[in-house]
Amino acid sequence: MNVRRLIPTAALAGAVALGATALTACSGATAAGGGGSGDGDGDGRLAVTASFYPMQFLGEQIGKEHVKVGTLTKPGVEPHDLEITPKQTAQLGESDVVLYLKSLQPAVDEAVAQSGVKNVVDAAALTPLEVHGASGHDHAGEDHDHAAEGDGHDHGGTGRDPHVWLDPVKYAQVAKGVGAALEKADPDHAADYRKNTDELVAKLTALDAEFKTGLGTTASKTFITTHSAFGYLAERYGLDQEGISGVDPESEPSPARMKELQAVAKKDNVSTMFFETLASDKTATTLAKDTGLRTDVLDPLEGITDKSQGADYFEVMRSNLNNLQKALGAK
Repeated sequence: MNVRRLIPTAALAGAVALGATALTACSGATAAGGGGSGDGDGDGRLAVTASFYPMQFLGEQIGKEHVKVGTLTKPGVEPHDLEITPKQTAQLGESDVVLYLKSLQPAVDEAVAQSGVKNVVDAAALTPLEVHGASGHDHAGEDHDHAAEGDGHDHGGTGRDPHVWLDPVKYAQVAKGVGAALEKADPDHAADYRKNTDELVAKLTALDAEFKTGLGTTASKTFITTHSAFGYLAERYGLDQEGISGVDPESEPSPARMKELQAVAKKDNVSTMFFETLASDKTATTLAKDTGLRTDVLDPLEGITDKSQGADYFEVMRSNLNNLQKALGAK
Protein backbone atom coordinates (compact mmCIF):
# COMPACT_ATOMS: atom_id res chain seq x y z
CA MET A 1 0.00 0.00 0.00
CA ASN A 2 1.39 3.34 -1.05
CA VAL A 3 0.71 5.79 1.75
CA ARG A 4 1.12 9.24 0.29
CA ARG A 5 3.36 11.28 2.50
CA LEU A 6 2.82 14.83 3.66
CA ILE A 7 5.48 17.43 3.02
CA PRO A 8 6.41 19.60 6.02
CA THR A 9 6.63 23.26 5.04
CA ALA A 10 6.69 25.00 8.38
CA ALA A 11 8.29 22.54 10.77
CA LEU A 12 8.56 24.81 13.76
CA ALA A 13 9.85 23.40 17.00
CA GLY A 14 7.14 23.51 19.65
CA ALA A 15 9.16 25.59 22.04
CA VAL A 16 10.02 28.14 19.37
CA ALA A 17 6.41 28.32 18.22
CA LEU A 18 5.16 28.98 21.71
CA GLY A 19 7.77 31.64 22.22
CA ALA A 20 6.80 33.31 18.96
CA THR A 21 3.13 33.73 19.79
CA ALA A 22 2.00 36.90 21.45
CA LEU A 23 1.24 35.83 24.98
CA THR A 24 1.93 38.99 26.94
CA ALA A 25 -0.55 40.10 29.56
CA CYS A 26 -3.46 42.08 28.23
CA SER A 27 -3.75 45.71 29.29
CA GLY A 28 -6.86 46.97 31.02
CA ALA A 29 -7.66 49.17 28.04
CA THR A 30 -8.55 46.16 25.89
CA ALA A 31 -11.06 44.66 28.30
CA ALA A 32 -14.69 45.12 27.35
CA GLY A 33 -15.74 46.05 30.85
CA GLY A 34 -12.74 48.29 31.43
CA GLY A 35 -11.90 46.25 34.50
CA GLY A 36 -8.51 45.02 33.34
CA SER A 37 -7.26 41.65 32.24
CA GLY A 38 -9.59 38.84 33.20
CA ASP A 39 -12.56 41.19 33.56
CA GLY A 40 -13.61 41.35 29.92
CA ASP A 41 -17.35 41.18 30.58
CA GLY A 42 -17.42 42.67 34.06
CA ASP A 43 -17.95 39.37 35.92
CA GLY A 44 -14.30 38.54 36.50
CA ARG A 45 -14.04 36.04 33.64
CA LEU A 46 -11.48 36.26 30.88
CA ALA A 47 -13.06 37.42 27.60
CA VAL A 48 -11.96 34.97 24.89
CA THR A 49 -12.90 35.23 21.22
CA ALA A 50 -12.42 32.16 19.03
CA SER A 51 -12.43 32.25 15.24
CA PHE A 52 -14.38 28.99 14.78
CA TYR A 53 -15.48 25.83 16.59
CA PRO A 54 -12.19 23.91 17.08
CA MET A 55 -10.63 26.97 18.73
CA GLN A 56 -13.82 27.68 20.70
CA PHE A 57 -13.78 24.10 22.02
CA LEU A 58 -10.20 24.48 23.27
CA GLY A 59 -11.02 27.77 24.98
CA GLU A 60 -14.04 26.28 26.74
CA GLN A 61 -12.34 23.01 27.75
CA ILE A 62 -9.21 24.68 29.10
CA GLY A 63 -10.75 27.88 30.48
CA LYS A 64 -13.94 26.39 31.91
CA GLU A 65 -15.49 28.64 34.58
CA HIS A 66 -12.73 31.25 34.34
CA VAL A 67 -13.51 32.30 30.76
CA LYS A 68 -16.36 33.54 28.63
CA VAL A 69 -15.84 32.28 25.07
CA GLY A 70 -17.44 33.85 22.02
CA THR A 71 -17.02 32.66 18.43
CA LEU A 72 -16.89 34.57 15.17
CA THR A 73 -18.25 31.64 13.13
CA LYS A 74 -21.79 30.79 14.16
CA PRO A 75 -23.09 27.19 13.99
CA GLY A 76 -24.01 26.19 10.45
CA VAL A 77 -21.75 28.75 8.76
CA GLU A 78 -19.02 27.37 6.51
CA PRO A 79 -15.92 28.93 8.12
CA HIS A 80 -13.87 29.24 4.92
CA ASP A 81 -16.38 31.81 3.60
CA LEU A 82 -16.81 33.87 6.76
CA GLU A 83 -17.11 37.64 6.40
CA ILE A 84 -16.50 39.75 9.52
CA THR A 85 -19.19 42.23 10.60
CA PRO A 86 -18.41 45.56 12.31
CA LYS A 87 -19.91 44.13 15.51
CA GLN A 88 -17.54 41.18 15.38
CA THR A 89 -14.60 43.49 14.73
CA ALA A 90 -15.54 45.36 17.89
CA GLN A 91 -15.86 42.06 19.76
CA LEU A 92 -12.34 41.15 18.73
CA GLY A 93 -10.94 44.47 19.95
CA GLU A 94 -12.57 44.03 23.36
CA SER A 95 -11.17 40.54 23.92
CA ASP A 96 -8.59 39.58 26.50
CA VAL A 97 -7.51 36.61 24.34
CA VAL A 98 -8.08 35.78 20.67
CA LEU A 99 -7.78 32.18 19.44
CA TYR A 100 -7.58 31.63 15.68
CA LEU A 101 -5.88 29.63 12.93
CA LYS A 102 -4.09 31.80 10.39
CA SER A 103 -4.75 30.99 6.71
CA LEU A 104 -8.10 29.26 7.26
CA GLN A 105 -10.22 32.42 7.22
CA PRO A 106 -8.66 35.42 5.43
CA ALA A 107 -11.27 37.84 6.83
CA VAL A 108 -10.38 36.77 10.37
CA ASP A 109 -6.65 37.11 9.68
CA GLU A 110 -7.15 40.72 8.64
CA ALA A 111 -9.45 41.55 11.56
CA VAL A 112 -7.09 40.01 14.11
CA ALA A 113 -4.13 41.93 12.68
CA GLN A 114 -6.05 45.18 13.12
CA SER A 115 -7.60 44.36 16.51
CA GLY A 116 -4.77 45.54 18.74
CA VAL A 117 -5.30 42.61 21.12
CA LYS A 118 -2.03 41.56 22.77
CA ASN A 119 -2.95 37.98 23.68
CA VAL A 120 -3.33 36.48 20.21
CA VAL A 121 -2.87 32.72 19.76
CA ASP A 122 -2.36 31.45 16.22
CA ALA A 123 -2.83 27.68 16.11
CA ALA A 124 -0.82 27.55 12.88
CA ALA A 125 2.26 28.60 14.89
CA LEU A 126 1.82 25.81 17.42
CA THR A 127 2.10 22.75 15.17
CA PRO A 128 3.76 22.33 11.74
CA LEU A 129 1.47 22.89 8.76
CA GLU A 130 2.03 20.65 5.77
CA VAL A 131 1.16 20.47 2.08
CA HIS A 132 -1.81 18.44 0.85
CA GLY A 133 -3.52 18.32 -2.52
CA ALA A 134 -6.84 16.84 -3.50
CA SER A 135 -5.12 13.69 -4.76
CA GLY A 136 -2.89 13.26 -1.73
CA HIS A 137 0.16 12.70 -3.94
CA ASP A 138 3.71 13.38 -2.79
CA HIS A 139 4.69 16.97 -3.59
CA ALA A 140 8.43 16.23 -3.76
CA GLY A 141 10.39 18.83 -5.65
CA GLU A 142 7.93 21.67 -5.15
CA ASP A 143 8.95 25.04 -3.75
CA HIS A 144 7.93 24.37 -0.16
CA ASP A 145 9.45 27.56 1.19
CA HIS A 146 7.22 29.58 -1.09
CA ALA A 147 4.18 27.60 0.04
CA ALA A 148 5.09 28.08 3.67
CA GLU A 149 5.19 31.84 3.28
CA GLY A 150 1.72 32.14 1.79
CA ASP A 151 -0.91 33.39 4.18
CA GLY A 152 -3.87 32.48 2.00
CA HIS A 153 -5.79 29.29 1.44
CA ASP A 154 -4.32 27.91 -1.77
CA HIS A 155 -7.31 26.59 -3.67
CA GLY A 156 -5.04 24.74 -6.05
CA GLY A 157 -4.09 22.33 -3.30
CA THR A 158 -0.41 23.32 -3.13
CA GLY A 159 -0.66 25.56 -0.07
CA ARG A 160 -0.45 24.65 3.58
CA ASP A 161 -3.36 22.62 4.92
CA PRO A 162 -4.89 24.25 8.03
CA HIS A 163 -7.04 21.29 9.18
CA VAL A 164 -4.74 20.30 12.06
CA TRP A 165 -7.55 19.70 14.56
CA LEU A 166 -8.58 16.49 12.75
CA ASP A 167 -5.35 14.87 13.96
CA PRO A 168 -5.71 14.39 17.74
CA VAL A 169 -1.93 14.55 18.21
CA LYS A 170 -1.59 17.90 16.43
CA TYR A 171 -4.73 19.21 18.17
CA ALA A 172 -3.12 18.36 21.51
CA GLN A 173 -0.09 20.47 20.54
CA VAL A 174 -2.41 23.39 19.84
CA ALA A 175 -4.21 22.79 23.15
CA LYS A 176 -0.93 23.16 25.03
CA GLY A 177 -0.33 26.52 23.36
CA VAL A 178 -3.83 27.73 24.23
CA GLY A 179 -3.31 26.65 27.82
CA ALA A 180 -0.04 28.58 28.03
CA ALA A 181 -1.76 31.67 26.64
CA LEU A 182 -4.55 31.55 29.20
CA GLU A 183 -2.02 31.08 31.99
CA LYS A 184 -0.16 34.23 30.95
CA ALA A 185 -3.31 36.29 30.38
CA ASP A 186 -4.80 35.25 33.74
CA PRO A 187 -1.98 34.14 36.06
CA ASP A 188 -4.29 34.01 39.11
CA HIS A 189 -5.88 30.87 37.66
CA ALA A 190 -2.77 29.43 35.99
CA ALA A 191 -2.89 26.21 38.02
CA ASP A 192 -6.45 25.50 36.86
CA TYR A 193 -5.58 26.16 33.22
CA ARG A 194 -2.60 23.84 33.50
CA LYS A 195 -4.73 21.09 35.07
CA ASN A 196 -7.47 21.48 32.44
CA THR A 197 -4.91 21.41 29.63
CA ASP A 198 -3.36 18.21 30.98
CA GLU A 199 -6.80 16.57 31.22
CA LEU A 200 -7.71 17.57 27.65
CA VAL A 201 -4.37 16.36 26.27
CA ALA A 202 -4.91 13.03 28.04
CA LYS A 203 -8.33 12.69 26.36
CA LEU A 204 -6.83 13.51 22.97
CA THR A 205 -4.08 10.95 23.55
CA ALA A 206 -6.75 8.34 24.32
CA LEU A 207 -8.66 9.32 21.15
CA ASP A 208 -5.47 8.89 19.13
CA ALA A 209 -5.10 5.38 20.56
CA GLU A 210 -8.71 4.57 19.58
CA PHE A 211 -8.05 5.63 15.98
CA LYS A 212 -4.79 3.65 15.81
CA THR A 213 -6.52 0.52 17.05
CA GLY A 214 -9.72 1.03 15.08
CA LEU A 215 -7.98 1.66 11.75
CA GLY A 216 -4.99 -0.63 12.24
CA THR A 217 -6.30 -3.44 10.05
CA THR A 218 -8.67 -2.60 7.20
CA ALA A 219 -9.60 -4.15 3.86
CA SER A 220 -8.89 -0.85 2.09
CA LYS A 221 -6.75 2.17 2.96
CA THR A 222 -8.29 4.68 0.52
CA PHE A 223 -11.23 6.95 1.21
CA ILE A 224 -12.84 9.56 -1.06
CA THR A 225 -14.26 12.76 0.40
CA THR A 226 -15.75 15.97 -0.99
CA HIS A 227 -13.45 18.19 1.10
CA SER A 228 -9.72 17.41 1.38
CA ALA A 229 -9.70 18.20 5.09
CA PHE A 230 -8.43 14.83 6.29
CA GLY A 231 -4.82 14.80 5.12
CA TYR A 232 -3.39 14.94 8.63
CA LEU A 233 -5.74 12.20 9.83
CA ALA A 234 -4.86 10.04 6.82
CA GLU A 235 -1.14 10.47 7.42
CA ARG A 236 -1.43 9.75 11.12
CA TYR A 237 -3.27 6.46 10.62
CA GLY A 238 -1.73 5.17 7.39
CA LEU A 239 -4.63 5.98 5.07
CA ASP A 240 -4.90 7.55 1.59
CA GLN A 241 -7.22 10.55 1.24
CA GLU A 242 -8.64 11.23 -2.22
CA GLY A 243 -10.52 14.52 -2.31
CA ILE A 244 -13.07 15.54 -4.91
CA SER A 245 -11.99 19.13 -4.29
CA GLY A 246 -8.93 20.57 -2.59
CA VAL A 247 -8.69 22.06 0.89
CA ASP A 248 -11.32 24.60 -0.16
CA PRO A 249 -14.68 22.76 0.00
CA GLU A 250 -16.33 25.08 -2.52
CA SER A 251 -13.89 24.47 -5.39
CA GLU A 252 -15.38 22.49 -8.28
CA PRO A 253 -13.55 19.38 -9.52
CA SER A 254 -12.57 19.11 -13.17
CA PRO A 255 -14.03 16.38 -15.41
CA ALA A 256 -10.54 14.86 -15.50
CA ARG A 257 -10.46 14.71 -11.70
CA MET A 258 -13.88 13.05 -11.59
CA LYS A 259 -12.69 10.44 -14.12
CA GLU A 260 -9.53 9.87 -12.06
CA LEU A 261 -11.59 9.32 -8.91
CA GLN A 262 -13.74 6.75 -10.65
CA ALA A 263 -10.57 4.85 -11.54
CA VAL A 264 -9.26 5.15 -7.96
CA ALA A 265 -12.52 3.83 -6.55
CA LYS A 266 -12.31 0.75 -8.76
CA LYS A 267 -8.60 0.09 -8.21
CA ASP A 268 -8.58 0.57 -4.42
CA ASN A 269 -11.88 -1.15 -3.63
CA VAL A 270 -13.48 2.04 -2.34
CA SER A 271 -17.01 1.40 -1.05
CA THR A 272 -18.11 4.80 0.20
CA MET A 273 -18.21 8.42 -0.93
CA PHE A 274 -17.96 10.77 2.05
CA PHE A 275 -19.60 14.18 2.20
CA GLU A 276 -19.77 16.72 5.04
CA THR A 277 -22.49 18.49 6.96
CA LEU A 278 -21.74 22.16 6.20
CA ALA A 279 -21.23 21.96 2.41
CA SER A 280 -23.33 20.74 -0.50
CA ASP A 281 -23.33 16.98 -1.10
CA LYS A 282 -24.38 17.36 -4.76
CA THR A 283 -20.98 16.46 -6.27
CA ALA A 284 -20.47 13.53 -3.90
CA THR A 285 -23.92 12.16 -4.64
CA THR A 286 -23.34 12.44 -8.39
CA LEU A 287 -19.99 10.66 -8.25
CA ALA A 288 -21.35 7.99 -5.92
CA LYS A 289 -24.21 7.32 -8.32
CA ASP A 290 -21.84 7.12 -11.30
CA THR A 291 -19.54 4.67 -9.52
CA GLY A 292 -22.12 2.67 -7.55
CA LEU A 293 -20.72 3.77 -4.17
CA ARG A 294 -22.56 4.31 -0.92
CA THR A 295 -22.55 7.75 0.72
CA ASP A 296 -21.79 8.59 4.34
CA VAL A 297 -20.67 11.53 6.48
CA LEU A 298 -17.06 12.39 7.32
CA ASP A 299 -17.30 15.58 9.33
CA PRO A 300 -14.40 18.08 9.17
CA LEU A 301 -15.64 19.48 12.48
CA GLU A 302 -15.59 23.11 11.42
CA GLY A 303 -18.84 23.67 13.31
CA ILE A 304 -21.43 21.80 15.38
CA THR A 305 -25.09 21.90 14.29
CA ASP A 306 -28.20 19.80 14.91
CA LYS A 307 -27.12 17.76 11.85
CA SER A 308 -23.77 16.84 13.40
CA GLN A 309 -23.22 13.23 14.44
CA GLY A 310 -22.37 14.24 17.99
CA ALA A 311 -22.61 17.14 20.41
CA ASP A 312 -18.92 18.04 20.65
CA TYR A 313 -15.47 17.40 19.19
CA PHE A 314 -14.96 14.00 20.80
CA GLU A 315 -18.40 12.63 19.89
CA VAL A 316 -18.08 13.71 16.25
CA MET A 317 -14.53 12.37 15.96
CA ARG A 318 -15.72 8.99 17.25
CA SER A 319 -18.55 9.06 14.69
CA ASN A 320 -15.93 9.76 12.02
CA LEU A 321 -13.91 6.79 13.26
CA ASN A 322 -16.97 4.54 13.15
CA ASN A 323 -17.86 5.68 9.62
CA LEU A 324 -14.28 5.16 8.42
CA GLN A 325 -14.21 1.68 9.95
CA LYS A 326 -17.38 0.74 8.07
CA ALA A 327 -16.18 2.23 4.78
CA LEU A 328 -12.69 0.70 4.93
CA GLY A 329 -13.72 -2.72 6.19
CA ALA A 330 -12.01 -2.63 9.57
CA LYS A 331 -11.21 -6.08 10.96
